[in-house]
Amino acid sequence: MKKIVSFGEVMLRLSTPGYQRFSQATSFDATFGGGEANVAVSLANYGLNAEFVTRLPKNDIANSCIMDLHKYGVSTDNVVRGGDRVGIYFLETGAVARASKVVYDRAHSSISTIERGMVDWKSVFEGADWFHWTGITPALSQSAADVCLEAIEVANKMGITVSCDLNYRKNLWNYGKSAKEVMPELVAGCDVILGNEEDADMVFGIKPEGFDVTHTGGEVDALAFESVCRQMMIKFPRANKVIITLRGSINANHNQWSGVLYDGELLYQAPKYDITHIVDRVGGGDSFMGGLIYGLLSYELDMQRALNFAVAASCLKHTISGDFNQVSVEEVEKLMNGDASGRVSR
Repeated sequence: MKKIVSFGEVMLRLSTPGYQRFSQATSFDATFGGGEANVAVSLANYGLNAEFVTRLPKNDIANSCIMDLHKYGVSTDNVVRGGDRVGIYFLETGAVARASKVVYDRAHSSISTIERGMVDWKSVFEGADWFHWTGITPALSQSAADVCLEAIEVANKMGITVSCDLNYRKNLWNYGKSAKEVMPELVAGCDVILGNEEDADMVFGIKPEGFDVTHTGGEVDALAFESVCRQMMIKFPRANKVIITLRGSINANHNQWSGVLYDGELLYQAPKYDITHIVDRVGGGDSFMGGLIYGLLSYELDMQRALNFAVAASCLKHTISGDFNQVSVEEVEKLMNGDASGRVSR
């Protein structure tokens, strides 16, 4: 069984019921989530050996979080205990022309005070096939960025495939360093890079050639992003695959969704899904990454099938509330094969 390790922050998610605004809510729905943890849950659902590494305090909220990850089959054997608190994020789900809102309350969370040497990465990576991280983790603190680099360096030495989701979050980069200063050294150690047009632009100043991403009208031309992939590979020569997710946002409940994969020679384009009644789009990119890792490990050299799996898996995530994509391989492959009828399975 393939083993995948991910590293990052898992948070308590407090979301307003239904489509209520923060000012209306008298209660919140409590779940857990976070980019790298979301990827681990997807992979565990697909039957792979998924391990999540983080730092959590010694309290009952952190214990509940670990129990929740165990429920989905994610290993937490190398979670470091210590620090003061579990990070929190508040979610107000948008509707139609009103966008969703996220408010972070994660300052001084346990992982932001993690330090080099706290994780025995050589031991963690024993028998591992893949290591995944996102640009959210190095945005939390200098020490979190240092530990992320430490993990990447060990994984590189051990010959483990390293992937990253650029995941630019402007509201998190506030400890005195910018993404443009920190990310290049980390991404240089990656074999597989995932992002969208905003990530590539805001972090590296890379833009699609001859295409204005601010005026799409909900339509996204996949071929326009081949130039982004090529520029990324020139900047990061270790990378052998660059993937761009393509979201055409018509409104908060109606998106078009697809993606492209570039392997240095060919540009693969996935089918486009018209998602007309979004339940929850938070974690959509993470579900794409989980599907991509599964596809690349399971379908070997069939890049088109791996990409199609990632997009279909993420399409299904938009129908599920919470951060985690709780779908099976069979459900994803059913959608890949063209069955989007939603008929009752008896």
